[in-house]
Amino acid sequence: MRAAIAGDQAAYRRLLADIGRSVRAMARSAFSRARVGDADVEDVVQETLLAVHNKRHTWDGGPRVAPWVGAIARHKIIDAMRRRGARRAEPIEDFEAVLAAPEGEDPHAFSDVERLLTKLPERSQDIVRSISMNGQSISDTAKRLVMTEVAVRVALHRALKALGETYRKSIA
Repeated sequence: MRAAIAGDQAAYRRLLADIGRSVRAMARSAFSRARVGDADVEDVVQETLLAVHNKRHTWDGGPRVAPWVGAIARHKIIDAMRRRGARRAEPIEDFEAVLAAPEGEDPHAFSDVERLLTKLPERSQDIVRSISMNGQSISDTAKRLVMTEVAVRVALHRALKALGETYRKSIA
């Protein structure tokens, strides 16, 4: 580090390479212990190297640079984990068992939507079910309800807006 600060570019490159290897191992180990995967390891390495570069003038010149770099790396690892939040990397091979619907319940039922739809007028319910849930076209829905396509679009827009309002009120 002394040689790097004095301007020896080769020494500086070696120092950064050594720090990179050390921080990479440290970050992998920390992320492994936290069971969050290692997607952010290289980000931590780069952030640490940048911090070392920008703050190298704050190094006290003691015999060992490792504790100083280690403190920077620990803070960068903690920052990365905070950014990630409480997310964890989980295998998805058996996701069907985890996400299975309760016994006897149709996993494709629109129970929440149906409950919210009851708050709308009959015609609005019919339009939403027809287009949004059953996949019918606006043209077919307009013909069936003897409405213009524009009127169906407007009614659908208003019904979906009303559903959104009803949903926001129900979770508040």
